[in-house]
Amino acid sequence: MNIENGVLTLSTAIKSYAHTDKLISGEINDPLVKLDCVQVEPIHRAFAPMARSQAFDVSEMAIVTYLQAKAYNKPLIMLPTVVAARLQQPCLICNEKQKRIGLDDLRGARVGVRAYTQTTGMWVRAILAQTYGVRSEDINWVTFEGSHLAEYQDPPSIIHAPAGKDMKSMLLAGELDAAIFGNDLPKDEGIVPVIPNPVEADRIWYAEHRFVPINHVIVMHRAVAEKNAQSVKSVYRMFKEGKAYAKLSPDLPNKLPDGINALRQPLEMILDFCNTQQLLPRKLELDEIFEDCMEFLGEDAY
Repeated sequence: MNIENGVLTLSTAIKSYAHTDKLISGEINDPLVKLDCVQVEPIHRAFAPMARSQAFDVSEMAIVTYLQAKAYNKPLIMLPTVVAARLQQPCLICNEKQKRIGLDDLRGARVGVRAYTQTTGMWVRAILAQTYGVRSEDINWVTFEGSHLAEYQDPPSIIHAPAGKDMKSMLLAGELDAAIFGNDLPKDEGIVPVIPNPVEADRIWYAEHRFVPINHVIVMHRAVAEKNAQSVKSVYRMFKEGKAYAKLSPDLPNKLPDGINALRQPLEMILDFCNTQQLLPRKLELDEIFEDCMEFLGEDAY
């Protein structure tokens, strides 16, 4: 963070999406705040530095990472704006060249996930339990990375893959029965979804819940907000404006909602899932999640 000629420059780590490209290019701007966007590929590599040491002034962050950071009292403010979300059921896959896995085969199976705390993994475990009656504790979870928060330790039952192993190779070799992937979903021959007709299953899930599962939000370093409260409103406005430019289709589910009112229901569910899955060191209340953004955004937070 620095100020020059009355303009506050904020180091910013966000992925390039249709709704963020104009922020990255500077086409969407603010007279008092400039976003100095840095490339971090893949974007989840920005989450640990931001959560642990506030390496940026503004950053995209997985919702589970933010909730863990909040539980560990890290000086971060979550803005009530979603920048990444997806319907999750196609993310659980198996390699039918080795063994075709169905829902009934998951109990006792070895299922890979990049990290136990990965937000996509949280959603898939929640859907398996809530929709299909497959409890997380009945699956042998194999992970490849730790949490973005150094303080957090995986539950004792979690299996850590041997050093040097990667999840896709283990799945293709039959060392995993199934695995959860996000944006890096493999396209190899023989890779098929575990959940039957996952697109239709997600349509039914959405019809019941009326929101798309949240993956990433935007957070700010609290020190920036305390030194320049207006910067929070400026940053929030720019992200909202980016979505307007992206011309999101009104005929499709809104994957990128803004405001406390829109986020209340999904965050209630996420908190419940995180507690059930032992992802948080202490119970968080919903009002606790929103209190920071309300402090700096006021009525605009809604």
